[in-house]
Amino acid sequence: MAMIIPRGPVRPLRPARRPRVRRALVLGTAGLLAAVGVTAQSGTAEAAGTLGSAAAAKGRYFGTAVSAQYLGESGYVSTLDREFSSVTPENEMKWDAVEATRGAFTFGPADRIVNHAQSRGMSVRGHTLVWHSQLPGWVAGLGAADLRSAMNNHITKVMQHYKGKVFAWDVVNEAFQDGSSGARRSSPFQDKLGNGFIEEAFRTARAADPAAELCYNDYNTDGVNAKSNAVYAMVKDFKARGVPIDCVGFQSHFNSASPVPSDYRANLQRFADLGVDVQVTELDIEGSGSAQAASYGNAVSACLAVSRCTGITVWGVTDKYSWRSGGTPLLFDGAYTKKPAYDAVLAALGGSGGGGGSGGCSVSYTRTAQWNGGFNGQVTVTAGSAPINGWTTTVTVTPPQKVSATWNGTPTWDSSGNVMTMRPGGNGHLAAGASTTFGFTVMTNGNTSAPLLGTCTAS
Repeated sequence: MAMIIPRGPVRPLRPARRPRVRRALVLGTAGLLAAVGVTAQSGTAEAAGTLGSAAAAKGRYFGTAVSAQYLGESGYVSTLDREFSSVTPENEMKWDAVEATRGAFTFGPADRIVNHAQSRGMSVRGHTLVWHSQLPGWVAGLGAADLRSAMNNHITKVMQHYKGKVFAWDVVNEAFQDGSSGARRSSPFQDKLGNGFIEEAFRTARAADPAAELCYNDYNTDGVNAKSNAVYAMVKDFKARGVPIDCVGFQSHFNSASPVPSDYRANLQRFADLGVDVQVTELDIEGSGSAQAASYGNAVSACLAVSRCTGITVWGVTDKYSWRSGGTPLLFDGAYTKKPAYDAVLAALGGSGGGGGSGGCSVSYTRTAQWNGGFNGQVTVTAGSAPINGWTTTVTVTPPQKVSATWNGTPTWDSSGNVMTMRPGGNGHLAAGASTTFGFTVMTNGNTSAPLLGTCTAS
């Protein structure tokens, strides 16, 4: 009898964003890539045209969330197998799926995903062991002593079942409140076991599988804010006291009301500076066309700019099965056709083959002048293998930097004033292989770091 996997409860996201279902995962280090099969698709010109192989060339994985119920659909499986180097079970490893009754474990649907991934040389990331949601009712009804025993037994039994098959685990998920308090979220674990339950879960996980990478994962932590500061403080404390934590996952669900934050890269970097890996664990961005493509390119580029950002997972293969399908947030549409967002991601990863009919375009940056308090930058836009009629790219500066002047382009700005979207200023038509430039002046205000270029999108 087929098992129906629930899509999960709704929970709040950032302010001004509609509610969202929860899912998650986290993972591995660049040093583990070969061991878990990420390099299996690399090494040929053909392979460089896939997300997984392009990411592998950058020392990263590129994964997707997978639902076992769609593994019988040919378009789903062929896209999964061709493009991705890592998988995350979307719901099949959550507590209600594997231990609906205390002490009785059901691994069938999750095993199906793991077996498929292993047969294709993909790595597997485990999601999730301890989370306040998608819990069977019996868990919340336990007293403190029983709950502690059940939590540790659940972690141990699930991790031991997948020992040697899952190289990283989302040990604890979403334990902090939204808003400005930075406080812990009310949950059976928090309310009955107190603040120490997270540390205990990580120590139990290390004992269950010493080789697995152990991660904390959360949402609304993509920029610097009260919630991410609270997670940062916890990770810093854990590292100082020797609590076994190896990575932090950033879910990164974005839309027009909650865009990629201007300090996304800086936030990833400050966590990495604590001595943990960081991963983009559930990336999806509502929208379409060039705007969605630019946002995807910026998110991927931010990860690539942080040496310890070891991989990216998009939260699903196709728009039609996304938990927010109405927002068309993924890289493939309902017919498994590559979207402009796909081309932007592949270009950001340094791959080829996704430019579409226009032949695509690329961008490069040069600092042309520098003085005390500022510098001039120049971006070269180059058409791909076919002529283009227009182009769009983004330039992101790091606060407190500000762009004070531009030339040879038409800029618009996001609400922060840190992300400039540049379009042609009479120089949009380019022959195949031809180039044009635009320039800008940055007032450093004490920060001389180079701006971050987004993907070039041709029209």
